[in-house]
Amino acid sequence: MKIYTPTDAARQAGNKYLGVLVAAKFARHINDLPRERLLEKTQKLTTQALEALCTGDLQYKISRRRRSEA
Repeated sequence: MKIYTPTDAARQAGNKYLGVLVAAKFARHINDLPRERLLEKTQKLTTQALEALCTGDLQYKISRRRRSEA
């Protein structure tokens, strides 16, 4: 089993904080899927998400945060 580090994520995302954030959000998305549609059942969801990001299988888009009108 390959170990993915924040440095590996930084190569795809630009910096390690953004890489870990993208992987964490994708892991939450995987968790919401029905159990029969999971990618692999042998790895943790965070490992699956980091692997998808580091291998280039995960495409993401950064959107601007909406400001609430108070």
